[in-house]
Amino acid sequence: MELPDLGKHCSSTSCKRLDFLPMKCDACSSIFCNDHIHYATHNCSESYKKDKQVPVCPLCDKPIPLKNGELADVKVGAHIDSECQSDPAKERRKVYTNRCSKKGCKVKEMVSIKCNRCHQNYCLKHRHENDHGCAAGSQSNSPMTARSQ
Repeated sequence: MELPDLGKHCSSTSCKRLDFLPMKCDACSSIFCNDHIHYATHNCSESYKKDKQVPVCPLCDKPIPLKNGELADVKVGAHIDSECQSDPAKERRKVYTNRCSKKGCKVKEMVSIKCNRCHQNYCLKHRHENDHGCAAGSQSNSPMTARSQ
């Protein structure tokens, strides 16, 4: 042997080939030949560190980026609940869209509760004319005052 220091042996137990262009696995840092460099061919135990998968929203087909340690299911669920642009997701978010018209109240109700006089939407707390200070209720053409006259 003229140059015994050239090349390295493949770390695969079934191969041990002397390779003059050996490659180092970026996950487990072992040396492999061209046939065994892929994670699956040498059963790399550290491949999960390098396995980056991006989940795709099943409704809008948009990729959802993940940070290390985040669960894909949780992130996709949060995407569907907040920023998904598909029709079913938008319908799901619109359940509580009936916002109270009383100044300072930020309550949203599932069903619309409209005042018969001012025709604005209110929450259960402000649904009565006295509770929301109905401007139309103070007018003289209300049904109650018209009947009493």
